[in-house]
Amino acid sequence: MKVCVVGTGYVGLVAGTCFAEYGNEVICIDKDEKKINDLKNGVIPIYEPGLTELVIRNYNEGRLVFSTSLKEGVEKSEFVFIAVGTPTSDNGSADLRFVFAVAEEVGKAMNGYKIVVDKSTVPVGTADKVKEIIAKHTTHPFDVVSNPEFLKEGAAIDDFMRPERVVIGAESEKAAKKMSELYSPFVLNGNPILVMGIRSAELTKYACNAFLATKISFVNEIANLCDAVGGNFEDVRKGMGSDSRIGRQFLYAGIGYGGSCFPKDVRALLRTAEEYNSSMNIIQSVEDVNEKQKTRLTDKIFDFYKSKDMKGKTFAVWGLSFKPGTDDMREAPSIPLIYELHKNGAKVQAFDPAAMESSKYYLEGKVEYKKDPYSALQGADALLLLTEWREFREPDFNRMKTLLKSPLIFDGRNQYKPAYMKEIGYQYFSIGNR
Repeated sequence: MKVCVVGTGYVGLVAGTCFAEYGNEVICIDKDEKKINDLKNGVIPIYEPGLTELVIRNYNEGRLVFSTSLKEGVEKSEFVFIAVGTPTSDNGSADLRFVFAVAEEVGKAMNGYKIVVDKSTVPVGTADKVKEIIAKHTTHPFDVVSNPEFLKEGAAIDDFMRPERVVIGAESEKAAKKMSELYSPFVLNGNPILVMGIRSAELTKYACNAFLATKISFVNEIANLCDAVGGNFEDVRKGMGSDSRIGRQFLYAGIGYGGSCFPKDVRALLRTAEEYNSSMNIIQSVEDVNEKQKTRLTDKIFDFYKSKDMKGKTFAVWGLSFKPGTDDMREAPSIPLIYELHKNGAKVQAFDPAAMESSKYYLEGKVEYKKDPYSALQGADALLLLTEWREFREPDFNRMKTLLKSPLIFDGRNQYKPAYMKEIGYQYFSIGNR
C-alpha cells in the first residue's frame, strides 16, 4: 500500500519505517530540510534501539522515501498519517496548530480519495476539526480516521511491529476496512484490531496514559508512607503485584514520571474535562502528586545534610533522561532536581548513556558532563541515581568507594537492595525504604 507520513519525529519516523518494513511504499514528509537530508544519509534524529538499522535498510531498498514536499506525499499516497507534534499550550491543552496546518495543506494537495489519519495524540473532537479544514480546500472524497499510537520509548519498534491492539476510530466502513487491511500483517498473532467511533478512539489513548500515570502516582504515595511509618515498599509492591486484579506493571516507586506522553496527556485530559464541565478529581491529584514527587530525592538530600545550603558540595548524577532506552529529556525528573541543587550552590557531575547531548538544552551551565559513570564519581560527595539504565544495576561498588568522598548514595529508582548496601558499608537512601 502507498502511505504518506507527515512528521519525522518519534511517532512519525517509527510508524513510517515499520510500515515500510512490512512491504508498503512509504514517503515520510518533514518541512525541516536538514532533517530530511540527514535521514537520507542515515543520520537518525532520535535515539531508539533498532530504528537506525531499519531506516537505512528500507531506504536503501527503496520502500522508504524522505521528502520536504507534502504535495508529493499526498498525491502519491492513499493513506496520509498526520504525526506532527502536539505540545502542551500555556493553559494545559494540546496545541493543535501543527495538526491543523497539515490538514489545510493536505486538503489543497488532494488529487483523489484519501484516508487522513490522526496519528498524533489529539483531544476529543480533533478529527471533526480536521475534517472541516480539509473540506474547505478540496472537492475530492476523503475520510478522517483516528489511530492513536501506543509506543513505549525504548521499545517502540517492537510495540509497533507486535501491538497488543490496534485502535481505529472511523465513521465509514470503507476507511475502517482499508485501515484494517493496512494493519493486518502486524496482528497475525491474533491480537485485536478494535474499530470504534472516532471520539472513543481519541479518548482511548488519553484514558490509557492517565490510568498508567495514576498507578505511578499511587505507588509513589504508598512509598512515601512507607518512609514515614518505617515500612518497606519493596515488600508492599510484591504484595500488591501478586494480586491478579492489580498486576505487577507500573508498581515501581521513584521520583515521578516524565517524558513526552504522560505529563502532556494528563494535562490535556484535564483540560478536555474542564471544557466539557466534567470533573476529574483523581486525575488532578495524579498531576499534583507527580510534580511533588520530583522533589522527593532533593528533600532527602537536604534532610541528610540538615541544610539547603549545598555550597562546597559535589554530586555525581547517573542518568538524565526520563527513562532508560531513550535520550528524551522532556519533563525528566532530573531537570528540577538538578536545578534545585544548582540553585543552592552544588556542583553536579553527570553521565547518561544517551541523553548527554539532548540534555544540554535544559541543563547547559548547570552540570559538568563526564565520559563514563566512574568519571562522574570522582571527588563527589554522593551519587544520585536518577535513571535506571541497565549499566547502572551492577556497578563496581568497591571502585566507587575509592572515587567518592564518602560511600553515600541517593537512589531515585530503587535499583539496589538496602540490606546489601548497608552490608558493604554504604549509606543508602531510596524511595519507600527508610
